[in-house]
Amino acid sequence: MRKRTKGFTLIELIAVLVIMAILALIVTSLVMSIIRKAKISADKRSIDAYGRSIELAIAGYLLNNGTFPTDVSQLTIEYSGSVVECSTAQINPDSSVYLEGCTVGGRSVDYTYGKEETVTYDVYEVGDEVTYNNVDYYVIADSGASEANVTLLKKTPLIVAEVNQYGGVGTANNHVNMYVTSDTTASYYRGAYDQNGYGGMQYYSSETCGVNHDLVYDGCTTDYTQSEVKYAVDAWAQAQAPAANEARLIELADLKNNLGYVLDTSATSEAYLPSSSTPSWIYNSDYGYWTMTSYQDSSIAVWRVDTRGGLSNINGAVYLVNYVVRPVITISKSHVSKVG
Repeated sequence: MRKRTKGFTLIELIAVLVIMAILALIVTSLVMSIIRKAKISADKRSIDAYGRSIELAIAGYLLNNGTFPTDVSQLTIEYSGSVVECSTAQINPDSSVYLEGCTVGGRSVDYTYGKEETVTYDVYEVGDEVTYNNVDYYVIADSGASEANVTLLKKTPLIVAEVNQYGGVGTANNHVNMYVTSDTTASYYRGAYDQNGYGGMQYYSSETCGVNHDLVYDGCTTDYTQSEVKYAVDAWAQAQAPAANEARLIELADLKNNLGYVLDTSATSEAYLPSSSTPSWIYNSDYGYWTMTSYQDSSIAVWRVDTRGGLSNINGAVYLVNYVVRPVITISKSHVSKVG
């Protein structure tokens, strides 16, 4: 009689498959957890590497510039790992780095680098005299201890030697009515020709717009960005104020908001006068100076600070009046030092 071999029942097979499925789920979960932790660990290492790259860049910036940077945007960071972007990338007062809200390759990572410290900066009052790169300035705006930058007005106007050194301004039919202080000949550019447009002053050009006998100008623009005076200020800033975040002429808003100018209600046209809070260094009895603000969007008139300190508009009838150029810069407080 043959002996029968007993096989697995269907229930037993199902039980085995269930056990194998449970084991597969457990193993898969463990493997995925390991992979996930490995990715998180790798992302954290990427953030650490990025933070160390920033700190190396800070050291390089110090060697090249002699001062510490105040913002990561000032740095050239040499980092070749996964792309790291952080909503907070703070340089602390001790020049350490704090990173928060970072993503690595687009993945959000709950991780911070470094220690967060409260950043405070020097506070300057309007009128404080400061120096940067051996040039003296007056402070015209500072938002306080939480603000890394300060806005300054050059104490004295540009001089002829500076303008000539940095390339000069104008061509045959493209000059600005820009007076610069000097005792030498050709100490100012007269005629107010500016074929490109607005230069912080009234202007016209024989090539692009004309003037009739009533001093009415036709076809002129008011684009400061295309003006020769901007070229002169930019060139001067590049040579003498390379760390500046901005270089420009003073604006009507500076004078009204920070320096106490008030509307002159007795004037026949819109004009502003100094108030009791306006500092005397804003004006000088020897000269007035240009602003970069147009007069009520006029194509022929702009605001200027005159020799009595008043702020009013200038038009074609007095376009040969000599107004000097006093640049304004916005710069990190780490670059300036208080005089006295």
